[in-house]
Amino acid sequence: MELRDYQRESVDSVYRHLREKDTNPCVVIPTAGGKSVCIAQVAKDAVAKWHGRVLVLAHVKELVDQNARELEALCPGLPVGVYSAGLGRRDTEQDVIVAGIQSIYRRIDLFKPFDLVMVDEVHMVPPDGEGRYRTFLQAAERLNPKIRMVGWTATPYRTQGGLICRPENLFNEICHEVNVRDLIERGYISRISAHAGSARADLGHLHMRAGEFVAEDVERAMGEERIVTSACREIVEMTRDRKACLVFCTSVAHCRRVAELISGFSGEECAVVTGDTPSEERELVISRMKGESAADLFGNPLPPLKYCCNVSVLTTGTNIRRLDTIALLRPTASAGLFVQMVGRGFRLSPETGKTECLVLDFGKNVERFGPIDAIRAGEPRTGGSGEGGALVRECPRCGRYVAISTALCPECGCEFPVERGKRIHEAHADNAAILSGEVSVTTRRVAKTEFMVWTKRGAAPGAPKTVRVTYTCPPDDMESGASYVDFACDEYSEWICPEHTGYARSRFERWWREHADPGCPVPETAEDACECFFMGLVRETKAITMRHVSGNRYPEIVACELGGLPAMDAPVPEGDDGDFGDMPF
Repeated sequence: MELRDYQRESVDSVYRHLREKDTNPCVVIPTAGGKSVCIAQVAKDAVAKWHGRVLVLAHVKELVDQNARELEALCPGLPVGVYSAGLGRRDTEQDVIVAGIQSIYRRIDLFKPFDLVMVDEVHMVPPDGEGRYRTFLQAAERLNPKIRMVGWTATPYRTQGGLICRPENLFNEICHEVNVRDLIERGYISRISAHAGSARADLGHLHMRAGEFVAEDVERAMGEERIVTSACREIVEMTRDRKACLVFCTSVAHCRRVAELISGFSGEECAVVTGDTPSEERELVISRMKGESAADLFGNPLPPLKYCCNVSVLTTGTNIRRLDTIALLRPTASAGLFVQMVGRGFRLSPETGKTECLVLDFGKNVERFGPIDAIRAGEPRTGGSGEGGALVRECPRCGRYVAISTALCPECGCEFPVERGKRIHEAHADNAAILSGEVSVTTRRVAKTEFMVWTKRGAAPGAPKTVRVTYTCPPDDMESGASYVDFACDEYSEWICPEHTGYARSRFERWWREHADPGCPVPETAEDACECFFMGLVRETKAITMRHVSGNRYPEIVACELGGLPAMDAPVPEGDDGDFGDMPF
């Protein structure tokens, strides 16, 4: 078993944490990033190197069975047992036991002491579900006071909402996290693109309950016949040349109606998987979605499935490599659930040549959470409804989600107009669509420039001061000769550092030579630099060019179009209140 470099870093981080700290750590590795390999390596090391006993816990029998099979395949010589009532197995003697928490949490007396407990898919453990794990851990500690616990997940937030790791939680801190974008760029998981659905459900009246949208509100909004029909027609149209599409629905009734319409529009079978689907039928559907050979009860061969609708079932532990389309026909307020749904399409498929997955979002989830590799947990930043304050924009021509600061659609070449009065930096608008890291460049006219001595928040007494240069940019459609104070303007800032040394000082000197009167010496202090500006010794800025990197809150000012020295008798526009907006420091 050979680990990739990031997998080795994950394993080493676990060992380092267990040596140096007493808290319970958690490791975050994206779906398809090889989390099972890491778990297997830790289990193998614990047994072979440290002569310990290991317990791997999961919350459902399907994961128990999957984990046991993967451990046996990855570590053929490792003695692996299974304790699960649902699987009909009650092994207790092996060095590694894979178990369901429901089956084992009151039966610790059946086992020899464990040294290490690993909990898989910890995002599925709700706060009120930690009780069983705590009950088990307390009992296990009575047998071995030095027992340790490690969590593994693809997302650092619970599916039900909220962070997994807090000082008071079962797991206390993340010891290592692998980034989605890094794995995509290195070719380990599929590229992801997202398109907004044409069907427009009214999500403005959704209410929240326990960190999620109220189910009845969601079903009512997404179950409208007009929305369902339009969405299903669009799903079929967008997947004509694709191999497998997984659809996430809001309810059992919604799921069945969506499957009926997709089947009718495509002429192909569309399977339905819900919580009531028998496990044998579910496994058959998954097998057919994988493109594997399958047969019905009478032995008749069944063709591979292209479409499958489900309700909150196929979000964890489902490994269908050929999935190249994910359709989100449900809005969610849970960052964890959003990541898990999209993550079903992360896996590469060498058998089919799949290296990319399309996300069709009919629930404004991409707008709600922004880049999947840069989600800030605990927001969601558009409020309960999902309306307003979008983190992305939709191309009006092809429907692709792009960074809201993007001027040109990378897919169809459509040019986006600049929205009048939009305060891009305050709306987090430079976040990307489904992935961060996209770069766009924009140029804005400047109506006013201001200098201000600036001390970084929390700086020690006597720390070097900087100069904040703020540019006020009117909307592009403001008529010539109009006063910018009558319009909603944007403000952008950059910081120059006359009191610093090294690179920061040399960068300031270069900036000063470009902007200031050639006869003005380079200032040594922030106060002197501001004084030169107030004396009219700094050239006017006519326009600024900014580089927006999605996932970063603030754009970088990379160039300025400069004019001459200002006229010192120019009046200050009436109504200017000197509001500087939000600060990044």
